[in-house]
Order: sequence, then structure tokens, then C-alpha cells
Amino acid sequence: MLFNTPAFILVFLPLTILGFAVAGRWNRRAALLVLLLASLVFYAWWRPIFLPLLVGSIITNYGLVRVMRRSAHPRGWLIAGLIGNLGLLGWFKYAGLLANTGAALLGHGPVHLDIILPLGISFFTFQQVMFLVDSYRGEVPRCGMLDYACFVGFFAHLIAGPIVRPGDIIPQFAEHDGRVHQANLVAGAEIFLLGLAKKLVLADSLARFADPGFGAAMAGHPLTLVEAWFALLAYGAQIYFDFSGYSDMAIGLARMVGIAFPLNFRSPYQARDISDFWRRWNITLSMFLRDYLYIPLGGNRAGEGRRNVNLLITMLLGGLWHGAAWSFALWGGLHGLYLIIHHQWRRTGWRLHRWLAQSVTMLAVLLAWVPFRAGSLASCTIMARGLVGRDGVALPMMLLKAFPALHAIATPVAVLPYLGAARTLSVVQGGALLALAWAIILLTRDVHSLSLRGRNAALIAGFAFSLQALFFAPFARPFIYFQF
Repeated sequence: MLFNTPAFILVFLPLTILGFAVAGRWNRRAALLVLLLASLVFYAWWRPIFLPLLVGSIITNYGLVRVMRRSAHPRGWLIAGLIGNLGLLGWFKYAGLLANTGAALLGHGPVHLDIILPLGISFFTFQQVMFLVDSYRGEVPRCGMLDYACFVGFFAHLIAGPIVRPGDIIPQFAEHDGRVHQANLVAGAEIFLLGLAKKLVLADSLARFADPGFGAAMAGHPLTLVEAWFALLAYGAQIYFDFSGYSDMAIGLARMVGIAFPLNFRSPYQARDISDFWRRWNITLSMFLRDYLYIPLGGNRAGEGRRNVNLLITMLLGGLWHGAAWSFALWGGLHGLYLIIHHQWRRTGWRLHRWLAQSVTMLAVLLAWVPFRAGSLASCTIMARGLVGRDGVALPMMLLKAFPALHAIATPVAVLPYLGAARTLSVVQGGALLALAWAIILLTRDVHSLSLRGRNAALIAGFAFSLQALFFAPFARPFIYFQF
């Protein structure tokens, strides 16, 4: 079930809030039980066959922590829990990649394991890894099974995050009064609707200009300079509005029932260096990679060379976490390289003007999105050729008639086949949409930093378009991070 569908907004969500409120009049445990049952229905909506996997994982990890806390050798139980969780994730997510990579190295054809990836397994695995590690460290208070199950299974973050710390969220469930408070309901609904507008009005519109270009590259078709840059700029904006919209919706849903999720995006494209970008983009994942991978590897405690290795390992694994393809590892590796270069640059003492620094950072991030979206290394090569104009520069004849000087650099064509809907006006429509999207990204604050008047204005501006997209769009486009 998707947050951006009428079934969720008009049926599931009202029934869940109503059930939670009614049960809360009895006691808090009844309210949390309703929330947990609703979350299990939400998860099973796609493929009920994977529900036992989620439930079994929750019960097993909770039992492991209880045993670990009583054991004289808790480290062994921690290691067993980590192997079990990561092994399960590895089988479902990476067995196919490793099998095909091995087959290719041995000169054999593709291997088809027909393993279906359970929805949200990357996220609920990380949640439970944090619970195991933090319990071993003594950083999580003891809790009941119901509170823990709500922490892992709560539908607001079960499928695509944010990745929340057990020490921050479990106490909120444990101390919850089981009531729905009007102030929380109103504030949560407002944040949810703002996130919905980001998704339906902006992200899904941008997808119509990102998908044709990247789809052509995946099919082996060359792209002209304009087609490649339209696709890349559209995707860079699309993934921001898609994932930050989802995060806002998750924060709003949690707020409706009195749970405070952490902020996950803070205007990341306004960052002035790559380290600042990772303090603003997918903040909860960045903190997980730092606290549960980079620092345990040694962080920066063993000298500059070891720090660079640790950064590269962390970002490579962070890239692979996003998807079972070597193109994701390339994306992570690029960001690891960016971080290493940034640390070396800081040692020189030189500083760029803030606008230049922001532009360089944004360009580096955009170029790294190529392997993230392209799907294969061959597609990356086609996109790279297009971005530097190796496969030509072409513009619609209508545009060249309006601006004759462009004849000096561009070849006239009837339409650009891989730009939007491949119509004469696609360049104009796409250009206007990209200008609007990037103006919002670069010139405005994130919705959580806006004043009440600013939020209301944004809500009013997007509400009518959201309704139109919700009810009249030909299909509900899944969130990008649902595939991870």
C-alpha cells in the first residue's frame, strides 16, 4: 500500500486513527495493539507471504536481546544476531548479484535465482541491528514486546524509513498515553499533506522528464546533450522531492498519533561542501553509517590514510545498501572519493566563494546520480557521452526559428525523442518545470523551517494539484526508495 493512493488516504489512515483513538479510551496497550495490527495489514497488503518474515524477525530479535542481557557472554549473542539479520538481508537482496557476478567471471550466462525482495527489508533490518547494538551497549532501556514491535513495525516508517534510533522512539511508545491529541493530529496532517504535494505535484511530474532519457540509455540508445541534461536535472530534483516528500509524510503520520520522528532532509542541495550535503541528505541513514559502520571501523582515529579507507568502505557499502547492482556501489564510491577530496582540500586552507562552493557540490552530486539511476555501467557510459555532447547537440526546429543564433551549435530536429513526451513543446514545458523545481530547491527553506504562514501558503498552493493527481493520475507511481 502506498501513502500516495486514495485507498491509504481515504480508507486505511482514517480507520487506523479512529481505531487508535477508540482503543486509547480503554488503555494505552489497546491503542498500541491497534496500531501494530494496522501496520501488519499495511505491510501484508503487497505480498502477505512476507508477513511471517517480518513478524518472525521482530520476535527473534526481541528474544535475542532478552537472552543477551541475561547472558554472561553477551558479545556472542550480539554477533549471532548481527549474522542472522545481515545474512537474511544478504540472501534476499544480494544473492542474485553475487551469483551473476561469479557466473560472469567464469564466463557463464546469467543466473536466475527468482528471489523476490521483501518490501522494506533493508530498513527494518537496520532498525533491528541498531536495537541489538544499542542494547549491547546499554543505551536502550528495557521495553515490552508490544513497544518493540511498534518501534520496528510502525507503518509510518516500515517500508522506506526514516531509520530511527531505538533509544529515541521506544520510550515514546512506552510512555504513550494512548490518546490522539488535536494539536498533534492537525500538525501531522499538515506535514503529511505538504509531503504529498512534493510527491504528486513535483516528483511525479519531474519523472516524466527523467524516465525517457534514462530509459533510452538503458535500452542502448544515444542521447544528445540537451536530452541527457534534461534527464539528469529532472532526476536530481525528482529524487529530492520524492524522498523528502516521503519523509515528510512519514513524520506527519507519526505526529498524528503522538510520535516524534527526526528530521530527515534539510535543504541538501544548498550544501556548500560534500560533508555538509551528507549532514542534510537522508540524515538518519547518514547517522547510521557514521555510528554503526564508520566509527566501528576506526573512524579517523588511526591516521589520515586509514580514515580515507574507512570513508571509502562506508560509502561503498552505503551505496550497495541502496540496491543490488554494481552501479550503486559506483555511486557510493564516488561519494567516498568526494569526501576524501574534500578532507584534502580543507587541509590547504583555501576556501571558495559560497556560491561557487555550492555549485561545485551540486554538480558533483548530480553527476553521481548517473550511476544511481542508470541501472548498469553500460547505461552510465551512454549518459556520460550525452552529458558532454559526444552524441551531438540537437534542438527542435521551432526553437531554432525563434532563436536563429542557436543554429551555430545545434542541429535542427522535429522533436527530441527522449525528452519528455517527445513533443515540439516538450523543451519549453520541461524547461519551465525544471526552473520551478530548482528555484524551490535552491531558494526556499525546507518545510520544517517555514513559518506557519509559509507552510499554509505552500499547503494552499499544492492542495488542488495534489487532489487532481491523487484521483486522476493514470497510476500511483511508487516512491523511489520503496525499491531499496
